[in-house]
Amino acid sequence: MLSRRRFVSGCALASAGLAVAGSTRFALGAVPATQALQMRAIPSTGERLPVIGMGSSGSFDVGNSAAELDPLREVLRRFFAAGATLIDTAPGYGNAEAVLGRLLAELELRSRAFLATKIGATGRAAGLAQFQRSLQLLQTDKVELLQVHSLQDWKTQIEVINELKAQGKTRYTGVTHWLDSGHDELAEVVRAVKPDFLQVNYSVISRSAETRIFPIAKELGVAVLVNRAFDDGRLFARVKGKALPAWAAEAGITSWAQAFLQFALSDPAVTAVIPATGKPDRQTDNLKAGSEAVLTAAQRQSLIDLVG
Repeated sequence: MLSRRRFVSGCALASAGLAVAGSTRFALGAVPATQALQMRAIPSTGERLPVIGMGSSGSFDVGNSAAELDPLREVLRRFFAAGATLIDTAPGYGNAEAVLGRLLAELELRSRAFLATKIGATGRAAGLAQFQRSLQLLQTDKVELLQVHSLQDWKTQIEVINELKAQGKTRYTGVTHWLDSGHDELAEVVRAVKPDFLQVNYSVISRSAETRIFPIAKELGVAVLVNRAFDDGRLFARVKGKALPAWAAEAGITSWAQAFLQFALSDPAVTAVIPATGKPDRQTDNLKAGSEAVLTAAQRQSLIDLVG
């Protein structure tokens, strides 16, 4: 992210000696203390998810060196210690599935994860083969959410995903897109197949989802995951050198990243945001956004005016 480090609060953080509950034996150790994450319901079942999740595009596409993997271990430690669960990945994200699967197994954290991946293939056989490869790389026998990646061959792949759901290989179905130009087709697909989840890009400067996607999600009871909440770093470039708005402290916001994530979460259609990061301090900063109340309409407009 562009110069994001300067936006992360430098305040001293308390540490907490937490251990993973249940069957997980890996000690999380000292991690920065965070307030409890807010939870929102998945409309199709009522199951509740923490509002801050994590993407893996770019951030987990790394090699096998200690210099590359050690920060990601800490990213995961902080993520789960805060009570977060949802991690989104895909076969198209380079080494992300393999790295994520390796670290979750090594840290014995798979049982804590709400793991989402995607099928981005053409044809039934290719879709099934790709998913089997994802299971191998992720070192698991099932995932919590399986999505059609950017609507690729969606008619075929949504049938494949529904079959896999019936077999217990996934609990939820989904469809995704990451560009404003795909929103019309995404809306049509969601209306046609009514998946459990949709995933879409949304940010202070990319608000097209408000017009077509969010209303359909609310109408049909589809959970919404937000990708690109920082608009690939462009938001940080736009506020470089700018002070946070006067109301930020009152809202519990100490960084621009928190403000941007809170903007996305303040639309009632949104279930969770999934910012990707490979930096432990940024992970802590992102997670803090999930413990605060959502922005008011006036605060949302203030951000639009400041950034737009």
